[in-house]
Amino acid sequence: MSSEVAAGSSATQQFVTRIGGRIRVLRKQRGWSVQQLAEASELSRRMLTHIELGQANPSLGTVDRVARALNTDFAALALPEGDAAEAEAEVEGTVVWQAPDGSQALLLGATEEPRAELWRWTLSPGGRYDAEPDRPGAQEIHHVLCGRLTLALQAGPQVLAPGQSAVIPSDQEYAYLNEDTEPVIFVRVVTGA
Repeated sequence: MSSEVAAGSSATQQFVTRIGGRIRVLRKQRGWSVQQLAEASELSRRMLTHIELGQANPSLGTVDRVARALNTDFAALALPEGDAAEAEAEVEGTVVWQAPDGSQALLLGATEEPRAELWRWTLSPGGRYDAEPDRPGAQEIHHVLCGRLTLALQAGPQVLAPGQSAVIPSDQEYAYLNEDTEPVIFVRVVTGA
């Protein structure tokens, strides 16, 4: 399973369309060409064009790199701004990542300063999400609600049972895994990303 946003669901397409539109608006407000933003975010012009048109399934790390280049953050691109149609959807959060096996990540909220994001993740049995490193000094707090979460870290795996929590530096390559036969649901708080 990749760290790209899974295509197919209407919630995921809404997310992809929303971030593409916001990226385009912010880029134009800065007076930048697609090429200038591509260079600033270290992406190809073609990939950025597809993202802006809502035709690409960017990884969460890619969205974060574009947000940083635009001097904003992931949450500012991802969360609904109170659009009536989105508010009526009665979604617990904004679906930001979804896999064919039913695994998903919901962004529940965020603050601007200091930067923090609150997430609710569900990983189906055998589910995996490979994360890209955040900014230096960034951290994540994980709290498992049910199931067993394995954090694959550079220092080695860390397994959390229901009710357990852990703080990890997220400025490294890491992954979330569900190596059990039951789904795992956990809360994730990101700071400094």
